[in-house]
Formats: sequence, C-alpha cells, structure tokens
Amino acid sequence: MLRVAVVGSGPSGVYAAQTLVQQREVPGVRVDVLDRLPAPYGLVRYGVAPDHEKIKSLQGSLRTVLEDERIRFLGNVEVGGAALPAQRLLELYHAVVYCVGAARDRMLGIPGEELAGVHSATAFVSWYSGHPDAAAEVFDLSGVDAAVVVGAGNVAVDVTRILARGPAELAPTDMPQEALGALADSGVRRVSMVARRGPSQGRFTTKELRELGTLAGVDARADPAELALDPLYDPGAAAALPAVARRNLEVLRGWAGQAPTEAPRRIALRFYLRPVEILGGPDGRVAGVRFERTAPDGRGGVTGTGVHEDIGAQLVLRSVGYMGVPLAGLPFDPAKGTVPHAAGRVLRAGRASVGEYVAGWIKRGPTGVIGTNRPCAKETASSLLQDAGALARRELPGDPLDALRAAGLSPVEWPGWLAIESAEADLGRSLGRRSVKIPDWPGLLDAAGTAGTADTAGTARA
Repeated sequence: MLRVAVVGSGPSGVYAAQTLVQQREVPGVRVDVLDRLPAPYGLVRYGVAPDHEKIKSLQGSLRTVLEDERIRFLGNVEVGGAALPAQRLLELYHAVVYCVGAARDRMLGIPGEELAGVHSATAFVSWYSGHPDAAAEVFDLSGVDAAVVVGAGNVAVDVTRILARGPAELAPTDMPQEALGALADSGVRRVSMVARRGPSQGRFTTKELRELGTLAGVDARADPAELALDPLYDPGAAAALPAVARRNLEVLRGWAGQAPTEAPRRIALRFYLRPVEILGGPDGRVAGVRFERTAPDGRGGVTGTGVHEDIGAQLVLRSVGYMGVPLAGLPFDPAKGTVPHAAGRVLRAGRASVGEYVAGWIKRGPTGVIGTNRPCAKETASSLLQDAGALARRELPGDPLDALRAAGLSPVEWPGWLAIESAEADLGRSLGRRSVKIPDWPGLLDAAGTAGTADTAGTARA
C-alpha cells in the first residue's frame, strides 16, 4: 500500500488526492489530506466571495472526494512547525504533496502605505470570509465615504462589489455576523477601482466585471477618455484580443455611454493611473491616494507622464497580486514565490527529492482559476505514480495519525468538521439566517470537540 500525505485541502490538494486514489495503475493508494485549519476547502471556503454561491457550491464536489473511504481529512495540523517538521512528515508517509497556496500579498512599495485605513485586499477578504486568522481584524466602515481599490483582477472586483453591495443582499450568505454588521453600518458611497494599465489588460473575468453593473442602487461607470487611451479599445483593433478581453471592453463601452443616474452608490473603474503615494490626514489616517497618469509604451507596458491626480478615500485596499511563502524544510525560489520543481517533483540543488512533490500555486505561482488546479494536480500525481514502485519499498512506522498525536497535535478528523458545519448551521438559525461561519480559532475548535488544542491553533497562527 502506498501512503501519501497531501498538505492543503483546497482545490489543488483535493484534486491531487482524487487523482491518486482513482487511478488504476497503482492499487491500494491511501491519502491523508492535512490542513493547518480545522475546516477543509481552502480558498473555496475562505477566498471565494460569500455572495458567489455558485462558485462556493464547488465545496459539494470537494466534499465528495474527501468522503472517499481511501482519503482521510486531518485538520488543525501545521506542517513545518516544531511539532511536525517537513522531514518528519516524510518519515511517516511514502510521499508528500505540498499544495499550500500563496499566502502573502504584494505591497505597493510607496510612501504612506503604513497609514491607518490602508489594508491588503487579502485581509479584507479573510475578514468578511470568516478566516480564523483574521479574527482580530477590525474594519470600521461607518466613517468611510470613499474607498480606493488598487488592482484590476477578480479579487479587486470582489472587494469592490462587497463594499458597494447592500446588507440585505449579503444577509443570506454565510458571512460572519460581525462582518455583516460592519457592512450594514458602512458609509461607503463611492468606490474607485484603479488600474495602472489599460482596460484591454484587465485580469478580471467578464462575468465578474458585468456583475458590478447589475448591483441594486449602484451606478457603475468608466471614463470614456481613459478607455480611449488604450490602443486596443477601438472595436476594430480589439478584434485581435482574446475573447475575454473583447467582452470586457464591450461591457466598459456600455458603461461609458450611460447617462448618470441618481443611484446612492457609485463605482468608478479608472485606468492608466499608477499609485505613487498614500496621502494622510491630520488624524494619521488615510485621506486619499496620489496617482501618476500613465500611457502605453508601445511594448505592452506603461510609462509615467508626470501628470498627477489625487483621489480622496478613507479606505484603501491594495490588490496587486500574491506571493508564495517559504515552508520550513522545503527549498524556495523567492523571486518566483514557488518551490523549485520538475513536473511537480521538488528539486533540491537541481535534483528531484525522493518523495516530495508540489501542486497548485506553490508550484506554478498565483495564476489561473479554480479549474486550473485540476490539470496541475494531475501532472504532479502522474509524476508521483511513476515513482510509486521505488517509494513503496520503504517501510513506514505505522499509522501516521498515532505519530501526529504523539507529537502533541490534535487533528480534527472528518466527524469534527461535520460538527463545525452543524454548529454553523445552528448559529445561523439563532440569528435568523442560513448557516453562518464561526470566525475564530477557539470557536472552531470548540465546535469540533478539540477545545483543548487552542495552544496548537495559536502555534499554527504564529
């Protein structure tokens, strides 16, 4: 029997586990899916916006995989810490597949970024998604009239939409009660989503973009003059673009041609503006962002023009990409934010490390959509299965779960996760809502029946 540990229970990890147990070339594969969190599904639970229920429904497919009798979920297990270093994990399994994502957001690297009221979109998403690491985050939106979101990807669109959306539309979601209350008290009336390049280079999908124009009580628009700066904006030139970019431009043309409305909230998509400074007020909080107008450089990039524009804001969210973070015991390429690999095999000093593999963002970088993880995971699983004959010759010390417990860890198994689900459903009923997320470590561990492992959770967060 080949015993494999998959570290990470998001889509890439679950797809890797599914591929390993469903293939027929190597019989008897058993997979433990380990996660630092006591809840599975990774960014599908904690990254997909709560109002995107169709995408969140993917949890049902992931659930089916994790309920396979050949797969075991073990949450609340931190890999790479003192209790379970990477080398020890490899001693317990024939092979380990790391699917740990890209947890660090990129900084803008401009003056004023430390001001109160300036946050990463990652922190904001984690807060309204109920991630237990964000339990201490406080977003008081009551004094915010205007917000600036720096970025032009789907995460930027998500946070823009959540800021502009009314609380009645968010109440049916699983958003934590504290976040829902803060958004209900929000004073936000203007949201500017700002990109340094042109509309043809936006990284958002058309469905996400179009949704901004359908929000109740919201006027979404784009500046025709800024759109016209893009050499590919003209319908004739746009014919050479990929289909998604062409559709995006069609949406933006429609917004640019609309007459102003009396909607109580406004979303403005701005282009060819590069942030150069966060402006502070006398209270030490953010008061706005200074941008430099950019222009196409003819090579797919932009160049500064020396012309500046200030956009007032009491909240600034940066959404300019993510980076992987090193995992203790694994090699790491800091420039790419990934683990060096060849077809998923971890490389140490240029040579494949026996029994160590990667999949997902830590393998390829933070690119693609959820579905991109499936072929990525299959490639890695294929490499592992090619190595299976040599890997399985090594005798293991016994059931890894016993060793994890002996190391002082308190894994949350599948029944514990089901208990969390039940507790969240009960919480929702008590609030007159559907299931509502428990947003903190003690609450999750208490619901799972492992309240005594709070110290372990604290270690995982450190």
